[in-house]
Amino acid sequence: MAYWNKDEFQKIADSDDLHVSPLRDDGVTFGTPTWIWSVVVDCALYVRAYNGKASRWYQAAIKQINERIRSAGVTRDVAFETVDDDMNAAIDEAYRIKYKGSRYLAPMVGAKTRAATLRIVPR
Repeated sequence: MAYWNKDEFQKIADSDDLHVSPLRDDGVTFGTPTWIWSVVVDCALYVRAYNGKASRWYQAAIKQINERIRSAGVTRDVAFETVDDDMNAAIDEAYRIKYKGSRYLAPMVGAKTRAATLRIVPR
């Protein structure tokens, strides 16, 4: 099992520039990086698809095993894992704190987006 480098993880946690690149259908080529919001809860990194489960990057992330993220000068191969609903309240609160004042916050803690919550784990 891979672990986060403590310094890299902190840079990612503090940053607002996380980009995800799931593998394309060919299983070799990484897709175009998509900028998404990320939050940390209990030392784990979470993301949500703004357009819910219909988002292309979300569909690719669920389908493919290997993904890549870029944030704060860090590039890391990762996997995405679905999240149990019992984590969503804490993840909502993390979004409210980190993105307070953003006009996009309300949709990010809405039902459609909550249903598309993923945990990012290093590979």
